[in-house]
Amino acid sequence: MADTAAKAVLEGGPEEFPERIVPIDPPGTTELKIPFRAGYEHFRATDRQEDTPEGPLPVYEWWERTELPG
Repeated sequence: MADTAAKAVLEGGPEEFPERIVPIDPPGTTELKIPFRAGYEHFRATDRQEDTPEGPLPVYEWWERTELPG
């Protein structure tokens, strides 16, 4: 089985977001900031888990987007 402690399932955000299972970096963080199309998508940890092909993973929910200057 894969190392599920260091990955998360992303819920919400842009429909065209390329990956829905991502590394949690650094492990244990409660907020993820992921670069996407001249900005960042921000996700927060929830109390939920989802069964995936990689095993049960924590669910992180989208909560905002920030744009890069320029």
